[in-house]
Formats: sequence, C-alpha cells, structure tokens
Amino acid sequence: MKPIKSISILAGLTATALTTMIAGASSEELVLSSWLPPKHPIVTGVMQPWADQVEEATEGRVTVRILPKPLGPPPAHYDLAADGVADITYGLHSFTKDDRFLRSRIGQFSFIADNATDGSKAYWDVYGGKLDAQGEHEGTKLLGLWIHGPGMFHNNQRKIENPEDVSGLKIRTPGGYIADLSQDLGITTQFMGPGEVYEKLSRGVIDGVTFPMEALQAFKLTDYVKYSMKVPGGIYNTSWFMVMNEDIWDGLSAEDQAAIEKVSGAALAELAGGVWDAADTRGADYIADKEVEVYDAPEPVLAKIKELAAKHEGTWADAVKETGFDGAAALSEMRTQTGVSN
Repeated sequence: MKPIKSISILAGLTATALTTMIAGASSEELVLSSWLPPKHPIVTGVMQPWADQVEEATEGRVTVRILPKPLGPPPAHYDLAADGVADITYGLHSFTKDDRFLRSRIGQFSFIADNATDGSKAYWDVYGGKLDAQGEHEGTKLLGLWIHGPGMFHNNQRKIENPEDVSGLKIRTPGGYIADLSQDLGITTQFMGPGEVYEKLSRGVIDGVTFPMEALQAFKLTDYVKYSMKVPGGIYNTSWFMVMNEDIWDGLSAEDQAAIEKVSGAALAELAGGVWDAADTRGADYIADKEVEVYDAPEPVLAKIKELAAKHEGTWADAVKETGFDGAAALSEMRTQTGVSN
C-alpha cells in the first residue's frame, strides 16, 4: 500500500513543483566572508543584492550565505578564498603587500574619477580587459572589480593650504599608492582596518585618515575630523576585488557559471559604483551641519600632488612594461573613459 500512496502523491505534483524539488535537492550554498560592518553600504547594497541575483540567475541552484563575522582579518581575505577557507571574499588589493597585484594599482592613483560609477566601470573594462586582471588573481575566479568615490584627506589638526602643512601629521591610509604618496609629503602613515579608525582618532593615535566622503558617516568620524580636503578625481582611490575559490568555481555547471558571470563583472562594477556614489551623497548631506570644513585643495597643494603622482605613475608603468603590458596607455584610456584629466 505504501508504494501506491507515494505514486499517487507524485502524480498530483505539478511539473513546476517537481522542478523546484529537484533544484532544491541539488542546490549548493556558498559562503562569503565579509569583514565590513553588517550595515555598511557595501554589505547591504552590494553583497546582499548580488547574492540575491546569483540565486535568481541560477534558479536557486546556487545560493550565497554572507557570514555575520569574517573568517579572518581584512588583509587575509584574498588568501582565504584562494586557499579555500572561504568560498567567496572581497577586499582591497592594497591590503596585500606583495607585488602579485601590480597591475591593479591603476585603480589607486590620483585623478582617476569624479564618481565611483564611472570609475568602477572603467576599472573593470581596462584592468579587467587589456591588463588581464584575471591573470593576477591566481587560485580564484575573478568576479568583480570596483573603486570607491574620490578619496579625500581628512584631519583634525589644520586646514591644508600648502604642501608643508601635511608634514608630520599621523594619517591612516589603506596602504598602496596613497601610503607612498603620503610619505613623500612628509606624512607619518599608519595602516589599520577601517573599523579601527574611530578608536585611533578618538585617542589621538592618528590625526586623520584618507577616506571617501561616505566614511565620515559610516564610521561616525565627525567628532574627530575638522577639515576635509577634496582633490579633482580623488587624491587617491582604492581598488576592490570579489573572488571565488577556483576549485569551487570549476565545480559549478557551465550553465550556472554563465548565470553568475552575467550578474558579476561589468554589472557588479556598476552596482558597486552606484552604491558608493549614493553613500557619498548621504555622507555629504550628513556632515552639512557638522563642524567639518570641506574645501578644495589649494593650487600649491594640487601642484605638489600632481608632481608626485606623475613620478609614481611613471615608476608603475615601467614595472608593468616589464610584465608585457602598456600601463601608461591603460591609465590614459581609463582617464579618457572617466573624463578626468590630470
């Protein structure tokens, strides 16, 4: 009698219900390690929507679970994916201090983009294309690249009116190009995760930080920042990646790989850029009635930044040339796409 009952139940199921059951039985849950605060715009506006898009695009065969706590410190996240500790991670290329991401530095220079959307799309197109970003992300499948809004110089000591005014300031930077540029200006740089900045500022361990506008609100820094200097196209930027462990990627069906690629790459760059831009707008509105003076970099400061930036760009282009790529042409193309001239 039991087999007859089972057959009658199956006969009553619709084809859609059967498909759903089969898909559910074969679904694969991937784990994404996230190190930003759970309410940060990148988590709520990029990671979660992308995870939802993956599930929809694969018709539920692949789901992504974002962990509430990271599996390691921010600088470890690329290796967490490459080594298979996490299935998917994101992070900043500048957190990794070796030269494995040499060509990625095109996304860190001054005068890159006036907004994150244009910058992120150009970054994916240029670094992801002619500079072969995938080739620098060994052990992983490169899913996304983006940059945040124009980087600014925030401090609580003095308004920067001449290049000499920054000398001796203790400033948190995310490493990479902006750390080198800052040191050339006589700044004492300190590296720490974004979540540590509030405490270090409040205790006077640092005098300021290089961040985009949104961070003043996101990390509640307005009590400890008095001056915020803007530079056309940003005094710097940060280059971001999202990657999946290569073995996990290879284990997915060709159909699901194609579905995930459709919502990643250029689409993800545009999504992330838009989220950063909206966050910067909210940040600007948030500090409008706070005691923070926002101002454009004076000409003497801008001239010095341009001088030093050109030196770093040239050094980078020479190093990239040795790997068989034309970094200078790529940087020019990126600026053409974003409409920013230095």
